[in-house]
Amino acid sequence: MFVLIGFKTVLRTLFSRPATCQYCGVYAEQQVEERANRLTLFFVPIFTTSRRYAFTCTNCGRSTGINRSQKNALQRA
Repeated sequence: MFVLIGFKTVLRTLFSRPATCQYCGVYAEQQVEERANRLTLFFVPIFTTSRRYAFTCTNCGRSTGINRSQKNALQRA
């Protein structure tokens, strides 16, 4: 029997909003991204093993890790 098991990382942009970047100081779009690691069986995602969120500047590309509650607060505002 031959079984293919692995992990796949999926990067998804949830939303964006204009703000001043804390690194470059430019007022630009800041994207909130979700990075999800998924367990796959024969290249089909079975379930998500972990989720991480990041606040990324579109001008300089720097990312800052945020937690789920910070992501929810940014989404509501």
